[in-house]
Amino acid sequence: MEQGLIRLLKADEIECRVSTISERGLSLLLYKDARVDQKILDETFGIFGWKRSHQCIDGNLYCTVEVFDKDSGTWVAKQDVGTTSYSEKEKGQASDSFKRACFNWGIGRELYSAPFIWISAGKAAVQVKEGRDKEKRYYCNDRFSVRSIQYNENREICALIIANGRGQAVYELKAARDGETGREEEKEKALPEKPVSKEQMIFLQRELERTGVAMEDVKERYKIQKPETMSADLYRRVMEALSKTKSAGAA
Repeated sequence: MEQGLIRLLKADEIECRVSTISERGLSLLLYKDARVDQKILDETFGIFGWKRSHQCIDGNLYCTVEVFDKDSGTWVAKQDVGTTSYSEKEKGQASDSFKRACFNWGIGRELYSAPFIWISAGKAAVQVKEGRDKEKRYYCNDRFSVRSIQYNENREICALIIANGRGQAVYELKAARDGETGREEEKEKALPEKPVSKEQMIFLQRELERTGVAMEDVKERYKIQKPETMSADLYRRVMEALSKTKSAGAA
């Protein structure tokens, strides 16, 4: 099967979702929806060139996306499991498993290379509500969208502008200039060959302090339960995302 068929996502195909929020501001995650997956599958393989099915395995809903390989005359399948949503459980699992299976085909995989996106309270209308338990709960009614996005030769995000509903830019990642290596080489020396060590956790903590990103944001984005049990590949992805993130004082 010909490689590199899946195109990169366009700015208007990427949505922004609030991940965490506090009195200081909020963090955003970039994601795609199932309609974008269907559109790209149709564009790439034709409306008769792919199919999806769902299977329940050990109580979990899986989705299998199959693509017809004209060279071999066979269907090639890739599968993934969905997670439960808080509303419409079955529909949520079906949609999530489909989107995850499409990630396996390469659709939207570039979103994993996004920096941690922090919008300070001065650029977002963060509001607070006090519940009956007297606990403060923060929320924001602002809508955020991707105004523009650029990728490098490795299909990684290298430039990004996020705007609010009024069209004002509230976050910007500028592409590195020629000859500018950034902080990636420094991180490369700290990449673990084994599960994350204490030294590497210290290095990670320093980056969190530099960027102002909370550990909870990292855990939410990468579905991590215990950071110290991260694999070498996941640690690398986290550190690369942090390396693209501005220092807290420059946000």
